Amino acid sequence: MNADGEWEAIARYRVLWLAKLVYSSRFEFFIAAVIAINAVFLAVLTMPNITSETREVAMFIDAVAMGIYIAELIVRILSYGTKPWEFFRRGWNVFDFVVVGLAPFAAGQTVVLRLLRLLRLLRIFRFLPEVRILFASIVKSIPPLLSMSVLIGLLLFLYGMAGTYLFGAFLPDAWGHIGQSLKSLFILLTLENFPIYLEDAMLISPFALPYFLSYVFFIVFTILNVLIGIVLNAMDEARAEARAKSDKTAALRELTNVVDAISADGTITPDELVLLRAEIERLKGA
Repeated sequence: MNADGEWEAIARYRVLWLAKLVYSSRFEFFIAAVIAINAVFLAVLTMPNITSETREVAMFIDAVAMGIYIAELIVRILSYGTKPWEFFRRGWNVFDFVVVGLAPFAAGQTVVLRLLRLLRLLRIFRFLPEVRILFASIVKSIPPLLSMSVLIGLLLFLYGMAGTYLFGAFLPDAWGHIGQSLKSLFILLTLENFPIYLEDAMLISPFALPYFLSYVFFIVFTILNVLIGIVLNAMDEARAEARAKSDKTAALRELTNVVDAISADGTITPDELVLLRAEIERLKGA
């Protein structure tokens, strides 16, 4: 089982003992613990009126954590043996390489270095299965969300133009031009100050009530709920895929146990071979 939560056979070109090390639960727990401790001391550095000794300790812990991250990165790359470029075929590996590898080059840029420190903390997502599922669901929901965003953008533009024509002459701060109207509509997506917008507009035009009510029901309630439904559906799909991977992993482990039990004496009898084939067929049908 690799760090991405996927079952992966260790390729022949890899250094076996290094690959087993970086995939081991103890190694992953250690790195996750370092990330958590690093996060605590980064938070300490943001506190006001801390003593110089405390700041020095926090900076030392951050430097030690950075050294561990670099060593981890080197070990993981070396585990790919004769094909180190295969390391960069996984998204999390590329992310780790960027946020860790760029840190030495940003030593003189305080803001960039601090941002890289924060991004390093995101690496803990690799060790949290539920977070991986949530991340996968977000990725899956991007294509339908893009389609919905086009529809929402068009409707917001139409409502923005209508709001400018209806209320712009008398309420220039909120509806004076398309930019102000879109800003007001974005604020109204959260129903923030909705009564104030409605009362001001009703003093100007009799179309204010149907304008705002239709906007709330068609945009705020309906379409945003559809967006939530898209994300939830993508999350269900991601959970189903994760469950399928888990079942596959369990089946492979069960088959491995059967093979180990059959070959424990160094030989495989015809009856044991029949049993192994039956087990394989059972797992295929499961």
